[in-house]
Amino acid sequence: MTEISTENSNMRLLPQSIEAEQALLGAILTNNRAMEKVVEFLKPEHFASAAHGKIYRACQILSERGRLADPITLKDFFTSEGSLEEVGGADYLFQLAASSTTTINAGDYGTQIFDRYMRRQLIALGTDVVNDAFEISLDNPAIHQIESAEKMLYDLADEGELEGGPQQLSAGATQLLQTTQEAMNNPNGVGGVPTGLVDMDALLGGLHDSNLIIIAGRPGMGKTALATCIATNVAEHFKEQNKKNAEKKSVAFFSLEMSSAELAGRVLSNYTQIEGNRISSGKVTVPEFEKLAESIKSLNELPLMVDETPGMTVTAIKNRARRMKRDKEHGLGLIVIDYLQLVQESGRAENRVQALSEMTRSLKVMAKELGVPVIVLSQLSRLVESRDNKRPQLSDLRESGSIEQDADIVMFVFREAYYLENEKPVQREKESGENFQKRCQEWEQKKIDLAKRAEVNIAKNRHGETRTVNLYFDGRYTFFGNLAKENS
Repeated sequence: MTEISTENSNMRLLPQSIEAEQALLGAILTNNRAMEKVVEFLKPEHFASAAHGKIYRACQILSERGRLADPITLKDFFTSEGSLEEVGGADYLFQLAASSTTTINAGDYGTQIFDRYMRRQLIALGTDVVNDAFEISLDNPAIHQIESAEKMLYDLADEGELEGGPQQLSAGATQLLQTTQEAMNNPNGVGGVPTGLVDMDALLGGLHDSNLIIIAGRPGMGKTALATCIATNVAEHFKEQNKKNAEKKSVAFFSLEMSSAELAGRVLSNYTQIEGNRISSGKVTVPEFEKLAESIKSLNELPLMVDETPGMTVTAIKNRARRMKRDKEHGLGLIVIDYLQLVQESGRAENRVQALSEMTRSLKVMAKELGVPVIVLSQLSRLVESRDNKRPQLSDLRESGSIEQDADIVMFVFREAYYLENEKPVQREKESGENFQKRCQEWEQKKIDLAKRAEVNIAKNRHGETRTVNLYFDGRYTFFGNLAKENS
């Protein structure tokens, strides 16, 4: 290894404050209670001087054993370890204690030491990023290196978070009382973020911060349509709230399957009541086109951000969500991910079930860390199709990792009309024409009755009861709404 000469006057030393380290250790050796001000965030490895780190560690050990930490006890401690000379000898320990002036500033000294440590870590991180960028490998493309660098940077930021700790139960009760008051003041009695679907809000109380919400179902049931409806309604709610509040909020929609244009097409179809297939194929009239153009102006004001990057990992989603959360202009109030099975694995799970389990755990941690609701769409296996009653149930999630365990809310989307198309009556052997015609009429009537209905089964709800919510559904516009309102 090549040695670097320190005679070069242009060389910059790594950030450190030996004086602050000495002042803190002196304060601790004079009065062990000074350690209480720094022990929660300051660790031995945060000291620039290895000797000072060892002295601090010894003070921690003696304190944990209920013993006094002073030059005499430390001398015995290091002598028994055979490392007294490594920390400067007994004279240096007495010198630290003798030079102490006050214990009042111990917390400030600790913060200064930690700040210098964080700066050294930033320098090391930057060096690693530069070195990795020079290593060109097909297995490690630049975009993955960027995601890795973002993760390391945010992990370092988390390490630098000095707030937190135990609080009185009354603090949580006060927060609950505030939520209750907000629900009382809301005409719909919703304490969380309203979905705009009245019956669902009545059951869930809205979408609560830090909750992981799973919307599951078989293909064709309308999972994306429901998620898009909720995301749009929430964004409309945030748009009005942002006019009143200094803290801005927006919806982050991670669309791993559909493009941003396709998603926008669905929203525009809902806004304008123009069929989506006519919009995408250009089969619209001039007045309809003008109506679409006018609706786009409304979309520009909607705090709904769409990320259509395919194959993202949970880490990448988390990094981008964190950036939005810290962005004062947009903020973050809800995350939607469409859908779980398209999220790329970032670890080395032994099988797909284990990989999905790791993903759902990470997504729950993300919801709690960012303090926002996270809606994740999930596909169900074909096993549902093999049953006579094709309504999904919690047992259908067992092959999908720990979704049921990690989720706060699990809801299944089901449209009976979807399956009814495949149940068209066939005339039985020796069946009279009259009876066959009657069955056909009954089938047609049932199709009419169910065409505009969808079920959302709230199968798990940590906040209250579980039951099925009936919603209005219009397949022409892939639109979900309130059943009573749409039929009135």
